[in-house]
Amino acid sequence: MLEQILCIDDDPITLMLCKKVISKSSFSHEIITAQNGEEALHHFNTLKYTNDQAKKRPELIFLDLNMPIMGGWEFLDHFTSSDYKEFNTVPVIVLSSTIDPEDLAKAKKYPIIIDFLSKPITQPMLEYLKKKIDLE
Repeated sequence: MLEQILCIDDDPITLMLCKKVISKSSFSHEIITAQNGEEALHHFNTLKYTNDQAKKRPELIFLDLNMPIMGGWEFLDHFTSSDYKEFNTVPVIVLSSTIDPEDLAKAKKYPIIIDFLSKPITQPMLEYLKKKIDLE
């Protein structure tokens, strides 16, 4: 079981569903959320610039691509830069409502993306991910 995961999505219903499914599946002890990429980067900046050892870093990120303020691709551009090098090993799973072949191709340029899945998150999807990221 993971200690903490971060779900980045602008839809509150998707975030609520994500939390419920993840909690029921014993996939993670803690689920934190951000409503866009900028909010997520702010979270990582807080981790980076405070010495609070109680703050955990997420072990996995579920990322939506289409969000206002800062979308998923822009978040990835910032997150994979040297500014966030201490977090560049956190794996990302893209959750998208549409699986566009162009998005799949674009995802290959980000080595931290370990999968590209269709929304909504489901119990079978989490079982698949447990095996993929070796949580069993």
